[in-house]
Amino acid sequence: MNELIDKYILDHSDPEGDYLYRLYRATNIHLLHGRMASGHLQGRVLKMLVRMVQPKNILEIGTFSGYSAICLAEGLQEGGKVYTFEINDEQEFFTRPWIENSPVADKIEFIIGDAIKEAPKLGIQFDMAFIDGDKRTYMESYETVLSILRPGGFILADNTLWDGHVVDHAYDKDKQTHGIEEFNDFVAHDERVEKVMLPLRDGLTLIYKKHTEP
Repeated sequence: MNELIDKYILDHSDPEGDYLYRLYRATNIHLLHGRMASGHLQGRVLKMLVRMVQPKNILEIGTFSGYSAICLAEGLQEGGKVYTFEINDEQEFFTRPWIENSPVADKIEFIIGDAIKEAPKLGIQFDMAFIDGDKRTYMESYETVLSILRPGGFILADNTLWDGHVVDHAYDKDKQTHGIEEFNDFVAHDERVEKVMLPLRDGLTLIYKKHTEP
C-alpha cells in the first residue's frame, strides 16, 4: 500500500525533470549512500517552499551530489543565490560538473569547506537555510545558521527522523543518532523559533526565526 501511495503522490506532483532524474540515478550508481540525495518528492517540496518564501539568499549545509541545491535554485527568483557548502572535498569531482552543467548553474555557488566556520565569513544575511550535513554537528550548524539568518527567515532541517532511529533504543549509543536527537530536543524547546516536524521521507523540520527573541 505504501508503494502505491508513494506512486500516487508522485503522479499528482510536478515531475522532477530529465536532468534531476539523471542526477539522482548517477548519484545512486556512483556514490555510496545514494539515497541521501533528496529525490523527486522532497525536491519538489524544497522548490515549492522557496517559491512560497521568496528568499534572496539561501545557505545549504551539505551539498552531497547537488540534487537539493538545484531544486532550491529552481524556486529562486531572478537575482537569487544558493550558497552550498560541502565539507568532503572528495565529493567535488562528482558534484561540481552536475551543478555547473545544470539549467540553474548561475544561481548556485558551490563551496568546498566547513560551513560552520566559513559561512559567517561571507558577510551575507540569509533568508533561508537547508541543514543537511554531518548529523553529529547539527547543533553547531543550527546555531551558526541562526546567527546569520534574518528575523522572519526559515531553516529547513533534513533527516530529523533519521530512519526511525530517534525512537529506537538500539541506536542510543550511535553518535549520528545522538546528534539528531540532541538537535530535535533543543529546537523543540527553543523559544527563538517556531517549528513543525513533517514525516516527509526521513523527516523534515521547518523552523521559523521569530522577529523578537524572548
